[in-house]
This record gives sequence, C-alpha cells and structure tokens, in this order.
Amino acid sequence: MAEDQTTENAEETAGAPQAAKAEPTAPAAEPQEVLAPKERRQRARAAKASKTKARAVRTGEERQTDRVTERAQKAKERQHGRVKATAKAKATAHTNVATPPREHVAGVQKLRQGVVVSDKADKTITVRIDTARRHRRYSKVVRTSQTLHAHDESNDAHIGDTVSVREARPLSRLKRWRLVEVVERAR
Repeated sequence: MAEDQTTENAEETAGAPQAAKAEPTAPAAEPQEVLAPKERRQRARAAKASKTKARAVRTGEERQTDRVTERAQKAKERQHGRVKATAKAKATAHTNVATPPREHVAGVQKLRQGVVVSDKADKTITVRIDTARRHRRYSKVVRTSQTLHAHDESNDAHIGDTVSVREARPLSRLKRWRLVEVVERAR
C-alpha cells in the first residue's frame, strides 16, 4: 500500500511539472466575447450616446453662436489665403514679360471626302463618309459611317458622286459644310 502511495505521489509530482509547463503556454485571460456586427454597432451607439449625455446640454442660441464664430474664423483664413495668392501672382507678374492679348486667329477647316447619298434638296447634298480603323485592343477593323449635309451652290453633285467637302459656318439647322469639288462622277 505504501508502494501504491509513493507511485501515485511520483506520478503526481511527475505530472505537476507538465501541468505547470502547460499553464504558461495557455492564455490566462478570459476569451473575448464574439459579437455579431449588429450587436457591436448597437453597443457603440449606446456608448456614444452616454458620452453625449455626459456633455453639458447646450441651447440653440449657444450652438448658433459657435457656428457663427467658426464661420468667421474660416472666412478669415480664406481671406488670408486670397491675399497671399494675389501677392504671389503680382510678384510673378513683374518677373515675367507680359504677353500681348491674343487676337482671333482663323482655324484650319476640316476636309472630308465621301459619297453623295442624296441630292433631292435644292443646293444641298447629303454626304456619307465611311471610315475604317483598327481597334486598339482587339485589332479588328471597325467600319463606321457618318452622314452630313453640305451646301452645293450650283447643284453640281449627284447621287453616287465622290465629293470633297470643307467645314464652314452654320448655313442652316443641319448644314455646316460646303462642297469643294466633285472628285469622281458616278457612272
């Protein structure tokens, strides 16, 4: 029986260091409570509400005076920034040579070549301009067409003719082009 007690004590003492070793590796603190997102939001709102209640309750007039002072401060900062910007602009204006004001320069008018689709209207032709360009990503040839109305003073062009047209000032609601020449007559 004494041998049984000594073996039990030996087992306990032998197991004690193992248990002592196991305790430091395991965290001694309690596991954190896992909350659902909704519960977490509710607790955060409740905490915020308790903080706002702890603050002194202000009247509407007090809040308004705070707003007015804050606006005045911001206006003062903006004004200071404007003054700095104008001073900087004046300083750079004196160092740079002043450029003369730009006069109106006539732009370069666009030229297009297309096929006459309609010549029914008097002194007006409808021209279809076909374009084909390669798609940048897919490398496929994409074909598009655009129709425009051009002024033909002498009713020179007819359906099927290949014509050259030049950009012009607005001549009517739809006409912004003029006939330059008939490049090729229809057969």
